[in-house]
Amino acid sequence: MTSIHASCVAIGGAGVLIEGAPGSGKSDLALRLIDAGATLVADDRVHLTRRSRALLASGPAPLAGLTEVRGVGIVRLAHASEIAVRLAVMLTDMQPERLPEPTTRTLAGVTVPAIALAAFEASAAAKVRVALKAVLDNGSFAGALGEAVP
Repeated sequence: MTSIHASCVAIGGAGVLIEGAPGSGKSDLALRLIDAGATLVADDRVHLTRRSRALLASGPAPLAGLTEVRGVGIVRLAHASEIAVRLAVMLTDMQPERLPEPTTRTLAGVTVPAIALAAFEASAAAKVRVALKAVLDNGSFAGALGEAVP
């Protein structure tokens, strides 16, 4: 098992791992996704385990169901105990590329599709949902993006 500083939510039965530096917006983006129907898996610490070809995410028992809401404090939410990660979101404070090449992230020996986002953009949660749908519909971004239009 590997433990990382991240957040994780479940959207429609698929895990979205949110990574970034402290203060980059991991909990904030997770909260916006939860507000739109996602379920908390873990906030602040995420345990990652490889099972067969799947990357499973779970939260440490002492933090189960807890999330930090900046300006409010620590709150308890309904949560999932474990989820297969299907998308990694890497938060950046820079504007991501307009038309990025498909990328991946390897964690605990499992490679998953990945995107880079600026967490505090108003559209960040929508971008996560669109990217996850592309991965679930096509298995990766490679077949989902089609021809770029300049």
